[in-house]
Amino acid sequence: MSEITLLDGGMGQELVHRAGDKPTPLWSTQIMLDHPGLVTQVHADFFAAGATIATTNSYAIHHDRLAGTPVEGAFTALHQSALYEARAARRTHGSGRIAGAVGPLVASYRPDLHPTSDIAVPLFAEVATLLAPGCDLLICETVSSVDHARDILAATVPTGLPVWLALTVDDTDGSRLRSGEPVSEAVPVAQEGGAAAILINCSTPEAIPAALAGLAGTELPMGAYANGFEQISDGFLDDKPTVDALTLRHDFTPALYADHVMSWVASGATIVGGCCEVGPAHIAEIANRLRDAGHTIV
Repeated sequence: MSEITLLDGGMGQELVHRAGDKPTPLWSTQIMLDHPGLVTQVHADFFAAGATIATTNSYAIHHDRLAGTPVEGAFTALHQSALYEARAARRTHGSGRIAGAVGPLVASYRPDLHPTSDIAVPLFAEVATLLAPGCDLLICETVSSVDHARDILAATVPTGLPVWLALTVDDTDGSRLRSGEPVSEAVPVAQEGGAAAILINCSTPEAIPAALAGLAGTELPMGAYANGFEQISDGFLDDKPTVDALTLRHDFTPALYADHVMSWVASGATIVGGCCEVGPAHIAEIANRLRDAGHTIV
């Protein structure tokens, strides 16, 4: 049997559900401000469920996301808060690793809006530099194009931490990134760019098998963590979207999601967990399934 790293689930959606506030374009960043300590509690619940990684609540903390908001000048402080909350949960739990989340610039799922390299690399590097001192690794999430992959690795790998590259794929054709490029074209970029692992994230569970097949032959550890949305709606691709433009699918129970995850493990995935709408109950079910199958969670 294999050693499996069990990631946590979707921080942003879990915060929205627990806080009960109307979502804003600042997403989980706003809730971190309005409800101090709630992020720590979510991290703690994921650890208690069996996750061995706490992913910092920093995905959407970019200058472009904060521009025009009351927290436009709080870029550094917000990253420090995200780190503090994750580290506080780990300290209480007594074990686990901290993964510094670096989300896409401008918007998720919009490779057409990714800036040119001369703009993107310094912006990603600024985030990586703030996160690295408090993390065990960096996880570059929802990477939707080959250019995006190349730029974010150029910015994060120089920190010296392991960098996990997480690609997001077309929900109806998992063999392609959201840019339309084949997933396989990101593999040499990941290997030559210094990634320590290559993952598929924030896509429908059904798209994951084809995406993992696109990673075939990679020398890197691979894995996946899907979301629980019906699909990425047109409304969510507008300027400054809010998460209430997305709809939770009705068949996203912990048991059914764990069925998907175990099939990925059978295909060679050694890093698994969940993205948006995956809560502690989903992670607990996955942990139980992994142990029952004889795997070791690391």
